[in-house]
Amino acid sequence: MPKKLVIVCLLNFLVAALMGLALRYTFIDAIGFNYRFLTHAHSHVAMLGWVYLMLYTLIVHYFIPDKKPIYNKLFWITQASVIGMMLSFPFQGYAAISITFSTLHIFCSYYFVRLAWKNHKTDSVVSQYTLKAALIFMVVSTIGVWCLGPAVGLLGQASAFYQIAIQFFLHFQFNGWFLIAVLAVFFHLLKIKDSLVFQKFFKTLIAGTILTFALPVQWYAPHKALLYINAIGIILQVASLFYFLKLIQQNVKQFLNRQSKLIIILYYFSLFCFSVKIILQTFSIIPEFSQVVVNNRNFVIGFIHLMMLGLISGFLFSFILKPKKTKQSKELSIGVYSFLIGFVLTELILLVQGCYFYFGIGFIPNYYTLLFFFSTLLPLGLLFILIHFIKTKNHEKQASKTP
Repeated sequence: MPKKLVIVCLLNFLVAALMGLALRYTFIDAIGFNYRFLTHAHSHVAMLGWVYLMLYTLIVHYFIPDKKPIYNKLFWITQASVIGMMLSFPFQGYAAISITFSTLHIFCSYYFVRLAWKNHKTDSVVSQYTLKAALIFMVVSTIGVWCLGPAVGLLGQASAFYQIAIQFFLHFQFNGWFLIAVLAVFFHLLKIKDSLVFQKFFKTLIAGTILTFALPVQWYAPHKALLYINAIGIILQVASLFYFLKLIQQNVKQFLNRQSKLIIILYYFSLFCFSVKIILQTFSIIPEFSQVVVNNRNFVIGFIHLMMLGLISGFLFSFILKPKKTKQSKELSIGVYSFLIGFVLTELILLVQGCYFYFGIGFIPNYYTLLFFFSTLLPLGLLFILIHFIKTKNHEKQASKTP
């Protein structure tokens, strides 16, 4: 895959990580930026500049054989919208300029869906189903964005309608578009074939993804029926995890036998995060637990980072480092281990502090300082990974189109 596109995605991720580090520092000392505005910038650049564009690059690389110039042009137009959000959100939050660039990104994503749907080629039913499902979820998720304007105009930002619209976008971006697109690439690399197990996995995953949206709706518009709908969705998700592990168990061993130690660690790390994500969601069947989680900021941030930094980014790193001929440089090893250690330490301290809040214990000694210090490992790791890619020559030629 094109080396320069991977580098651009990693640069976006590094900028998002530095913004996240600045957010952590605001609890130690003032930085001169509006916290809420910087949060918007951090989340948009991470989701749309790193995950979206990296998935864009991978989908074009693996599923679209005819690399027409339009894909390269569309990538750079989309990147321009990311830069626009990167430069506008920290200073004005949601306002004319940032909304314009966000809207441009959405229209670019619609055009990409049209191109990918029309031009993708694969003989695999597994790839066909998962790729199309991911693209559908991407489009569906944006319904939440288009509802924000009417929600503010009619009921205001404090309304349930507004909050549910945000949750709709986030739920189907993370659990639909991001997760299923990652799985589409993963199944392609493992050469997973269509089977009864895959059909069961696919159906339970899709149904579970849709039904578990009942939980965030329940937070803002409580109704007993929503708890039952979420419970059914959770059961389906647990079933999908069972079928998923059964589906990959043979292929993943053969696949990883051909990979370096670093890549093996990344894949097992990603699979572990996938399992933890679904296991944690099962606790939401208990209404008291789900209410505690939504009211505890540490648990919310920890779960979002589990998805973004652990599950999604873990797989994305595995994919871009996959080529067998890619030199496992010192910079790459330092970068990957630094990122993983930083992720684990920040997740642990968020979890422990969240438990402290729940039990009314107070704060961990030097909590904000420790959280900031551990968080420095994330951008540091990304910097070393970026240096590796910049120094590695002919990455585009080394990456094979098929595993």
